[in-house]
Amino acid sequence: MEENYVDSLDPEKLIQCPYDKNHQIRACRFPYHLIKCRKNHPDVANKLATCPFNARHQVPRAEIGRHISSCDDKSFIEQDVVSQSRNYRCEAVAVNTWQCPPCDEDWDKDLLGQSSTTFVWGTANCSGNNSPANNVVVEHKSNLASGMRVPRSLPSVLPWKSNGNAQ
Repeated sequence: MEENYVDSLDPEKLIQCPYDKNHQIRACRFPYHLIKCRKNHPDVANKLATCPFNARHQVPRAEIGRHISSCDDKSFIEQDVVSQSRNYRCEAVAVNTWQCPPCDEDWDKDLLGQSSTTFVWGTANCSGNNSPANNVVVEHKSNLASGMRVPRSLPSVLPWKSNGNAQ
């Protein structure tokens, strides 16, 4: 039994491909080969089902129920599930003591308290009444030196993008 277990872990062990019986694949390359061969043999792939416990197990669809009930890898999965459920029970014992902080916000009250003025970009309304004297246009500060201005349009030909004339 132990020798069989060690033999199944040997990465150099040759395994027969379920899609093409002439293929003998090393165990370490077998998962990659299965994907490639499944694409190359869709007619055989439709007749085979993949074991839910080990994707390397390709079984005829008619025999998948029997394989699932007797699969050796099923016990490993079941052991993992049992150990995880034990760990979960231990973690579930810890009680969460966090409480939501009190909330003083009342959005409905804030909406009622706002004035019905509309927002206009570039204007500031400080006093709350909407008279034209109170609307101030915010001017943008220029970072250019005095006496310089931004060009009104771009040149039709940019000097650094000339047609092949290298300087």
